[in-house]
Amino acid sequence: MQRTINVLVGLFVLLGLLALLFLALKVSNLTSMAGGPTYNVVAYFDDIGGLKPRAAVRGAGVVVGRVSSIDFDDQRYQARVLLEIDSGVEFPKDTSAQILTSGLLGEKYIGLSPGADPQPLKNNDRITMTQSAVVLENIISQFLFNRDDGESKSGGLK
Repeated sequence: MQRTINVLVGLFVLLGLLALLFLALKVSNLTSMAGGPTYNVVAYFDDIGGLKPRAAVRGAGVVVGRVSSIDFDDQRYQARVLLEIDSGVEFPKDTSAQILTSGLLGEKYIGLSPGADPQPLKNNDRITMTQSAVVLENIISQFLFNRDDGESKSGGLK
């Protein structure tokens, strides 16, 4: 009887550890390594604002790919982001890409907005219309800086 209880408790603990492992992989975006065929698209951004490799690439809110790599192009002085898009998903050549955030302080991802060009993006094509990440610190500092300018122009304290 005691041996049966020990085995059941051991199985319960093992299932709990497997559940924690699954959640850890889900949170870190490692569970969706489909391994299916993809095609690569390059996009250049002025500021990636914390975007990381393996971040989601979404079209209409649906994950259609992943960020493969991020590096700095010292000729353009921009971040070069390589996107792997699932082969079953086609976007027009004039698609635009922007770096978005899930929620207020959530993870960064690439959002693709399709254009109207009848020709689809192909392997190693470049997305020319991009919008960089909105960096919260820059917005706050710009607000504070503009507020200080307004007070100094009005003659100081009221």
